[in-house]
Amino acid sequence: MKRYILIRLLESLAAIFVITVLVFALTHMSGSPVDALLPQDATQEQIDALVSAWGLDQSLPRQYLSFLGNALQGDFGDSLKWRGYSAMGVVADRLPQTLYLGGIAVAISVVVALPLGVMAAMRKGGKLDKAAQLFSLFGQSIPQFWFAILLIWFFAVALQLLPTSGSGSWQHVILPAIAMAWFQIAALSRLTRSAMLEVLDAEYVKLARVKGVSETRVVWVHALRNAAVVPLTYFGVLAGSVLTGSVTIETVFSWPGLGWVAIEAIRARDFPVVQAVVVIFALIYIVCNFLVDILNAYIDPRVRA
Repeated sequence: MKRYILIRLLESLAAIFVITVLVFALTHMSGSPVDALLPQDATQEQIDALVSAWGLDQSLPRQYLSFLGNALQGDFGDSLKWRGYSAMGVVADRLPQTLYLGGIAVAISVVVALPLGVMAAMRKGGKLDKAAQLFSLFGQSIPQFWFAILLIWFFAVALQLLPTSGSGSWQHVILPAIAMAWFQIAALSRLTRSAMLEVLDAEYVKLARVKGVSETRVVWVHALRNAAVVPLTYFGVLAGSVLTGSVTIETVFSWPGLGWVAIEAIRARDFPVVQAVVVIFALIYIVCNFLVDILNAYIDPRVRA
C-alpha cells in the first residue's frame, strides 16, 4: 500500500510540474504585460525600467525558475487589476465562494445521482430506467451555460422566484448550484446504473437472495458497496471538474468566485492572478483525484495490486 501511495504521489507532483510549465508558457505566449501596466505614451526609459523590474529581460529558463520558486512560496506577484492586492490575496478572498458553491453542487449530484442510478438498475427496462437514461442523455448533451440561461429565464424572469445573479443569501446559490450539478448528475447516475447492473448479476448477490437476505439489504449494502468503486473513481473527476468548471457558471450568474475572477483577470491581462487561479484549480483537481485513488485502494485491493 505504501508503494502505491508513493507512486501516486510522485505522479501527482509530476503533473503539478507540467502544469506550472504550461501556465508559464501560455501566459508568456499571450503577450507582454508591459502594455497592460504602462500607458500608451510611456517612454522607452519607463518600459526598460518595468522590463528590468519584472525580470522580463532574462532568459525564459531563468524566468521560469524564478516563477517556480515564487510559486512554491505562494507568491505570484501583485494583481494588476485589483490594485493593492497580491494575486494570492485575490484568490484567497474569492476561493471560499467557489468552494461553497462547488460543495453544494457536489452534494446535490451525489444525493440525486446515486439513488437514481441504483433504482434504475433495480428496474432495468422499466419506466424509471428509461426515464433515467433519457435524463442522462439530455444532461450530458445540453451545454451548462445554455442550461443556466434557461434556469434564469424560467425561475428568475418568468416565475420571479429566485434572483438572477449575485450572492448574499441562500436563494442566490440555488440556480448556479443546480446548473453546475446538472451534467454531473447525468454522468454519475449513468455510471452507478452500469456498475449496479454488473454487480446485481454476480454470484454472491444471488447467493444472498437464496439465503433469504432482504432485497433492500442486498441492493443497498452488498451490491452498492461493491459497485461503488466505479462511481467513486468518477467522484474525483466530479469534485475537481465542478470546482474548476465554475468559470462558465460563475460568469453567467455573476457569482463572485474564482471562476469570475479568472475571466476578469484574463480580460484585464492580469497575468499574476491568472497564473494563481490556474495553479490553484489544478492543485484542487489533482488533490481530489489523489485522495480518491487512495480511497479506492483501500476499498478494492485489486487496485493496488
